[in-house]
Amino acid sequence: MLVGIGTDVHRFVEGGDMWLAGLEFPDESVGLEGHSDGDVASHAACDALLSAAGLGDMGSNYGTSDPAWAGASGVSFLEETARRLRAAGFEIVNVAVQIIGNRPRFAARRDEGQRVMSEALGARVTLSATTTDGLGLTGRGEGLAAVAVASITQG
Repeated sequence: MLVGIGTDVHRFVEGGDMWLAGLEFPDESVGLEGHSDGDVASHAACDALLSAAGLGDMGSNYGTSDPAWAGASGVSFLEETARRLRAAGFEIVNVAVQIIGNRPRFAARRDEGQRVMSEALGARVTLSATTTDGLGLTGRGEGLAAVAVASITQG
C-alpha cells in the first residue's frame, strides 16, 4: 500500500463559474481562478494520487505552460491521472478529500460529488467539508482549499 497527500488552493473571482468535486454550482456569484476550472477537490485528489505513485504533481504533469489543459475540467484531470497511474502499474484503492471554505454550501451535494469523482477515477472517493471559523484566506472568503489523501497499490 502506498499513500500520497495533495493540497490545492484557488482564489475566488467575480463572475466566474464555480466548479467543485466535478459539480457546477450555477447559483454562486464567484468562481475559482485558475488555468483550468479551479476545482480544488479534483486537483487535490490528483496531487495525492500522483504523489503516492511517485509521478510528480499537478504542475509537472499538467503545467500552466501547456495550453492543452487550459480551461480543463477537474473530471478530465481525474480521468487522465487514473489513466497515467494504471499505465505505470498502479491501482487506486481510495481517495479522501476535505474541502475547506465557507462557500459553496456543499453538504447537500456530497453524495453527487462522491459519485462523479469515483466514476472519473474508477475507485472510491469520499468527500467532507469544513470551515476555518473565520481564520485564514478561506475564513475571510477569499477562496477555497482542499486536502486529499490517496491510497494505491502497485500491481
